[in-house]
Amino acid sequence: MVDATDRAVFGNPGDGIGYEPTYSGVTSLFRRPYSRDLTGVDITAWGIPYDLSVTNRPGCRLGPRAIRAASTNLAWDGGPWPWGFDPFERLRMVDYGDCSFDPGFPMQVMDRIEAEARAILSSGTFLLTMGGDHSVTYPVLKAQADRHGPLSLIQIDAHCDTWSESPRRLDHGSMFYHAVQDGILAPERSIQVGLRTMNTSTHGFTQLDAEWVHENGIAATVSRIQAVVGAAPAYLTFDIDALDPAFAPGTGTPVCGGLATWQAQALIRRLGGLSLVGADLVEVSPPFDHAEITALAGASLLMDMVCLLASKDSTAR
Repeated sequence: MVDATDRAVFGNPGDGIGYEPTYSGVTSLFRRPYSRDLTGVDITAWGIPYDLSVTNRPGCRLGPRAIRAASTNLAWDGGPWPWGFDPFERLRMVDYGDCSFDPGFPMQVMDRIEAEARAILSSGTFLLTMGGDHSVTYPVLKAQADRHGPLSLIQIDAHCDTWSESPRRLDHGSMFYHAVQDGILAPERSIQVGLRTMNTSTHGFTQLDAEWVHENGIAATVSRIQAVVGAAPAYLTFDIDALDPAFAPGTGTPVCGGLATWQAQALIRRLGGLSLVGADLVEVSPPFDHAEITALAGASLLMDMVCLLASKDSTAR
C-alpha cells in the first residue's frame, strides 16, 4: 500500500489529486505540496491573512487557513464535478503559504504584500490568492499591472469598493477607486457583478447588480462580461459576500439578496476564453461561519478557477 498521507509535505506538484483522509494531515489548498520553489509551476496558491481595513466584522485574517481546511473535501480521486478531469494532471500547482508582514507596522503591510506578489509573479506562475479582506487585492493588482499594463477587472461582489475618499486611506471599500486613479485598472474594460449597494458614481465600470443576474441568468451575465472585457489581460476577484448570507454567513459585511453558490460556480465555469492573468477570493471570516459552509464555498470557487485554467479552451496566463 502506498503511503498517501501529508501530500502537502511529501507530494509532487505534478501529481494528480490522489487520496488522503479529509480529517487528517497538513491542510494545504487541495493538498498541493507546500513549496517556494516555483520552477515549472503553473499555479501558485498564496494566502494573505490580513483584515486591518475591514469596516464591519473582523476575522477574515483567518480565511486562508479555513479555506485550506475546507478544501480537503474537494481533493478526491477522479477530479471535481462537473469538469470531468483532474486539473492537477494538467497543471503543476503548489501552495506557497502565507504572506509575511508585521501588523504592528500597518502602513508597511501593503508594500510588503506587493513585494511578495512581485517575487512570486517573476517566476511566470499564475497567482491564485486567498484573503484576507478585499484591500489586499490592490497591491496584487499593482504587481500584476507592472507586468501587463492597466488591467480589466472582473469583480464579483456585493459592494462596488469604489467609494472615493480624501485623504487617501487603507480601506476595503475604496481600493478600486484608487486603482483607477492610479492607472492600474481600465474601468471601461472592467465589470462588477452581483452588486447590492449604492454608489453615486460608477467611475466608468460596467455594473450588473444581483437583481440583473437573477432576472437575466448566468448565460447573459457571462456574455456581458465577455463583451466588456474582450481579449484584454483580466484579473478575477471574488468577494465571498457576493453570495447571499444564506450561502455564506461567514463574512464581514453580509448583504441579503445575493447569488446562490450554484450561480457563482456556474458563472466562473463559463469564463473560458478570457485572458486571465490572476485571481483571488477574499473576505471569508470563519468566526461568523457555520459548519464551514462559507469556507467550503470559497474553496469550491477556487477549485472552479483552477479547473477553468486547466480547461482546454482557456487562454489564461
